[in-house]
Amino acid sequence: MAEKNNSFGIKIGIISDSHDNMENIKKAVKIFQDKKTDIIFHLGDFVNPATILLFRGLKLKAVFGNNDGDKFRLIKSFNEIKGEILGEFGEAELGGLKFALYHGVSPEIKEALIKCGKYAAVFSGHTHILENKKIGDTLSINPGTAHGFGSRATIAIFDIADRKLEIIGL
Repeated sequence: MAEKNNSFGIKIGIISDSHDNMENIKKAVKIFQDKKTDIIFHLGDFVNPATILLFRGLKLKAVFGNNDGDKFRLIKSFNEIKGEILGEFGEAELGGLKFALYHGVSPEIKEALIKCGKYAAVFSGHTHILENKKIGDTLSINPGTAHGFGSRATIAIFDIADRKLEIIGL
């Protein structure tokens, strides 16, 4: 799953707030594999470091959420699968576009990231509420919660070429 040099066909799998739901994470991983995503962005709240191991074989880039307490063991799991944990905030550049990854604990920080004009999209989680809206020239995208928490469990796939978001129920 190599990064491509242009935006044609690059697909980003987006997941957040999985909160130890192993069955839904397994479903998400299978969907990401079947849809041939190039990279997965996890926007935090893994909780259990063992859940990260389910992403083995996929290119995973992630940020910590507010429920990710054992950061040492989380980092160890990321190293084991050759994933990349970026800290509380991260950036990615794919297909010539810049993206922000932030769990979303502070609405003020999220808003500043969106309004700064530096990113094609700001990916966040935390609220467990789906979001796909354009603010200025920046997309604000929240894939909802992979756990479900009494509502629909969802993930998303973002196609860079046409900047379209596909919401997928688990």
